[in-house]
Amino acid sequence: MSLSPEHASIPYRALDPAVEAAIRADRAAGRAHPLRFDDARVTRREPNPHDEATLTRPAFARDIEKILNIPAYNRYADKTQVFSFVQNDDISRRGLHVQLVSRIARGIGSLLGLNCELIEAIALGHDVGHTPFGHAGERFLSRCYHARTGRYFNHNVQSVRVLDALYRRNVSLQTLDGVLCHNGEFAQQELRLGDVADFARLDELVEACNADERAIGELRPSTLEGCVVRVSDMIAYLGKDRQDALAMGVLDSLDVFESDYIGADNARIINNLTVDIVNNSYGTDRIALSPEAFADLKRAKRQNYEEIYLKEGMVDDAENVAEEMFAELYDRLLDDVRAGDESSPVFRHHIARLSALSRTLDPASYLAEGPDQVVVDYLASMTDSYFMALYDHLFPTSGKAIMPRGYCFDLA
Repeated sequence: MSLSPEHASIPYRALDPAVEAAIRADRAAGRAHPLRFDDARVTRREPNPHDEATLTRPAFARDIEKILNIPAYNRYADKTQVFSFVQNDDISRRGLHVQLVSRIARGIGSLLGLNCELIEAIALGHDVGHTPFGHAGERFLSRCYHARTGRYFNHNVQSVRVLDALYRRNVSLQTLDGVLCHNGEFAQQELRLGDVADFARLDELVEACNADERAIGELRPSTLEGCVVRVSDMIAYLGKDRQDALAMGVLDSLDVFESDYIGADNARIINNLTVDIVNNSYGTDRIALSPEAFADLKRAKRQNYEEIYLKEGMVDDAENVAEEMFAELYDRLLDDVRAGDESSPVFRHHIARLSALSRTLDPASYLAEGPDQVVVDYLASMTDSYFMALYDHLFPTSGKAIMPRGYCFDLA
């Protein structure tokens, strides 16, 4: 990928020599960040002896393994990131996205002397509650849910629900807090620590997000590790989405983007934001960006919306059809739950499967949470292809279909 002279002139920035020297000295002396979240302070909802940390399976390594082994993690592979209405294995899926977030966040966390296993757990689990069809699907599902209940759907809240309630793996408070507060859509120059010290406070914030769509914008991670994942979520998608847009032909070049500090291409964005965060956060009680980097980051996000997100699968016919299909599936499944129709896919594919795999959840108690919650959980769990297959099964004569752009669309 060639860059214009203007973009190529933005350097790969380096750590401040004093910060680099301090990092090297701290590493040589075995000193960690004073606010590094230590494994010994881990908090779990249930005092399960099986979850006690050991030398071979430390506290947050256990969380990583719990997340990797829940069924919802498998479905990352067929949940699209941005380009939902295409068939192209070169385009990022959500499974790659969470790996990129984890890699970037662990790189920053290692330089800052933080707990990289807690960082990895948060990063790998942060999107397990995401819907099919990316943020478009999230909007569609929230509209259906809100119209019937007055409540809102948010994928970060659903990710906590998946880990803490639906599969009940006794994931730590610290990991769940980072997952809840990860949303990189809310850029801030400084991320200061939140106040989640126990599960009662976590539950309170979850309920606030369900009840008020503005509450999500007020969330702040309560560990520096969670703060690092949150900013890394932005770093991971900014440049990678531009790479994908070039591959899809949505962009002809990166020249449509302006930048005078972080760069326009993925490699510079990752390097320069990583360096800037470390230079401005090392040894402090927050995760911060310089004013120059933050201004350029905000501009980069805005330009991604203008040049990519609002042009690709977000305002076209495919999205309109997908929204109609979400509404029809929601109503059909809701009727089936209310009628107790155990032949319905919501019972056979969702409730029965979830009850078998969650280890502790039983159908009666789950159904007592209400039919709308059951339908939301089911729809959110679906991959893109499962959603389309189920719609075809339940509405065989509809004539509606999401026609993804195929591999050979440009060969006709």
